[in-house]
Amino acid sequence: MCKGDDPSCADFEIHHRQFQEDMARERRDFLASRFAAKGGVAALSAGGLSLARRPPAARHHHLPANADTVHWGFFSKNLKPQLEVDPGDIVTIEALTHQASDDHERMIEGDPGAESVYLWTKDRKGVARRGAGDGDGQGLGVHICTGPVLVRGAAPGDVLEVRILDVAVRPSANPKFAGLAFGSNAAANWGYHYDDFLTGEKREVVTIYEIDATGEREWARAVYNFRWPNVVDPFGKAHPTIDYPGLPIDHATTARNWDVLKGVRVPIRPHFGVMGLAPKEANDVNSVPPSYTGGNIDNWRIGKGASVYYPVAVPGALLSVGDPHASQGDSELCGTAIECSLTGTFQLVLHKAATLDGTPLQGVDFPMIETRDEWVLQGFSYPNYLADLGAAAQSEIFRKSSIDLAMRDAFRKMRRFLMTAKRLTEDEAISLMSIAVDFGITQVVDGNWGVHAIVRKSLFP
Repeated sequence: MCKGDDPSCADFEIHHRQFQEDMARERRDFLASRFAAKGGVAALSAGGLSLARRPPAARHHHLPANADTVHWGFFSKNLKPQLEVDPGDIVTIEALTHQASDDHERMIEGDPGAESVYLWTKDRKGVARRGAGDGDGQGLGVHICTGPVLVRGAAPGDVLEVRILDVAVRPSANPKFAGLAFGSNAAANWGYHYDDFLTGEKREVVTIYEIDATGEREWARAVYNFRWPNVVDPFGKAHPTIDYPGLPIDHATTARNWDVLKGVRVPIRPHFGVMGLAPKEANDVNSVPPSYTGGNIDNWRIGKGASVYYPVAVPGALLSVGDPHASQGDSELCGTAIECSLTGTFQLVLHKAATLDGTPLQGVDFPMIETRDEWVLQGFSYPNYLADLGAAAQSEIFRKSSIDLAMRDAFRKMRRFLMTAKRLTEDEAISLMSIAVDFGITQVVDGNWGVHAIVRKSLFP
């Protein structure tokens, strides 16, 4: 505690009052924006740098999610930017779940943005490229991504820091469900469990969860589940299995079981399963397998208060955000999380290549997460599968992934981090990894499997 006549205490009090005044001004300015996400100033320090220190000219932008601002199922360096910003600017981005059509009444009805994206009649679609693989729409992947956002001055070799200042669930627009939001979990054919049912019978089951959109209840509850029926899409094609998320469900063809997971409370930890930059190796890149520029990492730590660092591969970086989750466990075992539309508020900070040496960002050529207490390094079966697997990479990755490969990649990245950022010897780094670094399975369902390595900041002086 400061003593009253201590000069350093007086200096502290002056600076503290100035800080409080700056923060109050920032809060007033932020709340004045009609686009501000609920509670968007609650996390003013993400990744260790205060929002109050952003450049005076920084602006706050808003990017809604609708049929004109999203791209479904792919990243591309050739996409037209939906927004151009300066380094340090703040952007609020709406992200729609690609599984909202599992319950149209709760997650789409009355929401103009979602209705425009999900529009699908026998004559047309709101978003033409929708679907996976070589089938409907040539969508490649499955995720609805909002963007991209071009960051002026970003160049290959730089690192883009995305500070997640706030995450808010997107409330249901249907008056019948005022104050609530909903998400869908699909235990699907691409899940790790699918060939290992106790009965031997293969089935796909969708569970709908309810979230309190007011923020008063920080847990989700199951509402009902149903077995996947033989869905016939508006173009007349039958889908006896979940060929891809986003297929419209007619609940007249389902048997809904309302008595599921009674009394179970699932803590919500809203985060973005897909967030990343455009890679340089191909024109259109499937949104499902994650890689060195991010994408479908599916690490639940990419939520409010965290920063994620991405290596820039193309001019402008081209950031896109999607695959919003209300909650997910490590592994995402059955194929999905609680897929729930969210709105995020981000500050985009550019670290130029010439400034990286001697910092924790030295040598970072992969997505790295920083929270208040931890560094989280993301490993994959193939660190850059687009370069590692050749011309057929986008199909080969689904056949060649393994946890062993992802674990080795996470180990190598953590070894390099400890040696470069913390100046340890190789022997010191290996010892510390075994006794104090936690390795976890991020996901086993995204083609390029993930293992993350977590080191606590408190280990170091």
